[in-house]
Amino acid sequence: MGKPDPQTLRRMTDIIIHRGPDEAGVWESPDLSLGTRRLAIVDLETGQQPIFNEDATVGVVFNGEIYNYPELQAELKGQGHRFHTDHSDTEVLVHLYEQYGDEFLHKLNGMFAIALWDIPRQRLLLARDRVGIKPLYYSMAGGRLIFASEIKSILQHPAVSREPDYAALLKQPGFEPQHALYMHPF
Repeated sequence: MGKPDPQTLRRMTDIIIHRGPDEAGVWESPDLSLGTRRLAIVDLETGQQPIFNEDATVGVVFNGEIYNYPELQAELKGQGHRFHTDHSDTEVLVHLYEQYGDEFLHKLNGMFAIALWDIPRQRLLLARDRVGIKPLYYSMAGGRLIFASEIKSILQHPAVSREPDYAALLKQPGFEPQHALYMHPF
């Protein structure tokens, strides 16, 4: 979260091209930038990310797969939600959030890491599947929340230090300094 920085966002997404070689997507506002790499598995033609709801007030980037999205999509259509894609598991997420708020996560069956931006509330929701199959890392640096699906993407941000935080290591319960391993800076 923070002021747009298109060059940094591009570096962060380019370094994980192996995670999503099919396309890149970005969205920037004065307060938040979202970037994604996409491996097109489910909605090959219309599943570009970020995806927004009907009035563009809720947007999402997503890594993973929602196995029960056809049932969820049918339920949401029955409740009046309009979908712009034919069969996108990603688009189901914004409509589920509109319908159920934070409780939408309890309806998901799948493996996922989600970054959902609620524009009117200026609220970012980061979530991952219960088992932790899909990674989601974050760092607070320079007054910003920086998150990604791989640490090397976070390290592309200039506010994130590559130096180990030895003080944090020493605060770990049961950790004794004589057992410390040398961590070589990248």
